[in-house]
Amino acid sequence: MLYWLLKYIILGPVLRLVFRPQVEGLEHVPATGPVILASNHLSFSDSIFTPLIVKRKVTFIAKAEYFTGKGLKGWLTKMFFVGSGTIPVDRTGGRAARAALDTQLRVLRAGGIAGIYPEGTRSPDGRLYRGKTGVARLALESGAPVVPMAMLNSDAIQPTGQIVPNLGRVRIRFGPPLDFSRYAGMAGDRFVERAVTDEIMYELMELSGREYVDTYAQKAKAAPREAVPA
Repeated sequence: MLYWLLKYIILGPVLRLVFRPQVEGLEHVPATGPVILASNHLSFSDSIFTPLIVKRKVTFIAKAEYFTGKGLKGWLTKMFFVGSGTIPVDRTGGRAARAALDTQLRVLRAGGIAGIYPEGTRSPDGRLYRGKTGVARLALESGAPVVPMAMLNSDAIQPTGQIVPNLGRVRIRFGPPLDFSRYAGMAGDRFVERAVTDEIMYELMELSGREYVDTYAQKAKAAPREAVPA
């Protein structure tokens, strides 16, 4: 209930008025049936603008730290993510994240929309980084189409570490659904999962116009800027 209150009564009307979303290709999101929305990740606000734009409910996964913050800010953040139906994910490893993916599989098998950031974390510099294969596992195990979605300028609207967003018109672009039914029954094959993930990341690169870096974003965050291959 809180999801729809936030979307249509509490936050939605204000956000639409202030940020005037400019959206391309929304017709690519099917009106019914299971769908995986795979997006690049530039800003905290990505998880706010996406549910605002997509008519159907979008269930995202987010790092568990968003649910354990301290003080008023931590409590407000937790309440937002809990109220919007976001699933916490432990990012310490593949096995730890499996429970969150299983929950999203249940969302898809019930005919819903699962949102995921294949990079696993926000981009440290606006570039697009190598995707993790969780998105491929979701696609192969559910059989759901993958709709690539590019946040075009959310890092300018709300840069990392900035609490109050800048005024501006947020821009989002959706691409045609990707069908991976040709790989039916091949979930668990790491070569297939990598191929599927790379195809999704290629589409995100094309949609977003961002430079692609073939290394994981978490690794880039831990390394000096000059150590990341261009």
